[in-house]
Amino acid sequence: MKVPWILRIAVLLAISAGCQTKKLDYFGEPEVVKKVVDGKETEETIYPTIPDFSFTNQDKQTITEKDFKNKVYVADFFFVTCPTICPIMKKNMLTVYKEFKDNPDVRILSHTIDPEHDTPEILKQYATDLGIAGNTWQFVTGDRERIYDIGQKHYMVSAMEDSSQAGGYIHSGAFVLIDKDRHIRGMYDGTTQEGTDKLIKDLGVLLKE
Repeated sequence: MKVPWILRIAVLLAISAGCQTKKLDYFGEPEVVKKVVDGKETEETIYPTIPDFSFTNQDKQTITEKDFKNKVYVADFFFVTCPTICPIMKKNMLTVYKEFKDNPDVRILSHTIDPEHDTPEILKQYATDLGIAGNTWQFVTGDRERIYDIGQKHYMVSAMEDSSQAGGYIHSGAFVLIDKDRHIRGMYDGTTQEGTDKLIKDLGVLLKE
């Protein structure tokens, strides 16, 4: 029996749609820029990017945006003496690390919001206690105001001193997924298993874009 041509086309379209890779959304307020291409005016949507940065990692090395060139990475904010959500976040981020630690295209960037206490030596011991080796997961410290600024204005998370909070600081429990062009492509609750699982899934999707 011959299959009707319209049915064959429907099947081929369904297969094609199923093979298409899902793309993640972009986060942040976009800017529409007008350009002239081949004599015609066109509009291009530009999404915000993480700006250049310079911090010091657990090995006393300067870490900049250049170290993340052509990498997909996950960023978060914490402090070593945090008595509330940080231990849960680091347990969940450790799951992400173990999943991708052998992938050269993936990095993790954890910023301390207590740089006076969290020196490179403290961060090194913290990383060692977690069982972290290699350069996949970077723990960074630096100028307090620069850390707060990049967290709140660019990663879109809370990161600041607050004497009313346990430990003296307030910060988001978010894991922020950044693509190779430094656009934010996902925000996840780093204090939950569900958020962590979704991050791992989306990280895999982003690597295929």
